[in-house]
Amino acid sequence: MHRTYSMRQSRAPTASQLQNPPPPTSSTKSGRLFGKGGLGHALRHNAAGRFGPDLAKKLSQLVKMEKNVMRSMELVGRERMEVAQQLSIWGEACDEDVSDVTDKLGVLLYEIGELEDQYVDRYDQYRVTIKSIRNIEASVQPSRDRKQKITDQIAQLKYKEPNSPKIVVLEQELVRAEAESLVAEAQLSNITREKLKAAYTYQFDALREHCEKLAIIAGYGKHLLELVDDTPVTPGETRPAYDGFEASKAIIQDCEDALTNWVSANAKVSSNLSTRARTLSQRRRKNIRRNSEGHDLSGQDGQAFDEQHTSGTWAPAHKDEEFESEDEDDRAPSIQESAMNGETRGRQEVVV
Repeated sequence: MHRTYSMRQSRAPTASQLQNPPPPTSSTKSGRLFGKGGLGHALRHNAAGRFGPDLAKKLSQLVKMEKNVMRSMELVGRERMEVAQQLSIWGEACDEDVSDVTDKLGVLLYEIGELEDQYVDRYDQYRVTIKSIRNIEASVQPSRDRKQKITDQIAQLKYKEPNSPKIVVLEQELVRAEAESLVAEAQLSNITREKLKAAYTYQFDALREHCEKLAIIAGYGKHLLELVDDTPVTPGETRPAYDGFEASKAIIQDCEDALTNWVSANAKVSSNLSTRARTLSQRRRKNIRRNSEGHDLSGQDGQAFDEQHTSGTWAPAHKDEEFESEDEDDRAPSIQESAMNGETRGRQEVVV
């Protein structure tokens, strides 16, 4: 019997690939200095985060650890393909039903190995995006070091030579350094948030597609197992002739169609938030939107000026009035309210 190890002889782009084009091949699959073994894995794990600027060391360690994860996933994918081939080779010498089903199971397992390989490429998008945050952190470190160096020089001169004219020059340099550092820190804050969301969007989208397709393969694999007749026979009794060749081919074809036509919009597993989580998330999004739009404070000065001339005195707003604009859920309860609810906070007065 001809043994097949791949689900499709010629691979046309799937619906998911047409909707979201696949990324380039992972950078971890080429340029290996220590081969495919575990020596490079151990070196990266031990040396990660020991070099480079202090600000980028922690994220640098994360990037190196993720590279080890990707190498491990590559190894898993290759070994799955080898296991699929070996299963098919073993089943070739068995009865017709076992031989046919193991052949088709080998096809499904080989497909899982190829999906692992595709998942590594998409996972690398996440790792490369995280690396960009690390590079920004490394570029911000010099401005921090320069500001700290000038601050130390000023403190040293004020201690040794309080009247030195260099103090004025250094203070001017410190102002410029602080301005540069302020711009760099703002860029770091903005880029960190943008890249963090993009990176983990890549990872979770790839993980969702990978797991959904694995679930599809697992379901059709169980359909294949139903073709095996496991009814016990007595010695000397022969089993009925196997007639499931066309059925097994049809199951493989259905699995191929399901994998080809899968898109994220048709995902079976959905993450539904609870009412509390949805309410809190919406409140957070509204706060972000309100902060991004800003507040119009142009009319406050005129209103305060009119109130001052009307009453003749300038009265600051009462502390209780400041909380009237806040949500009831966000306002902290007072001591009296806490006591009425049977809740005590802070220290209690001790009567001597």
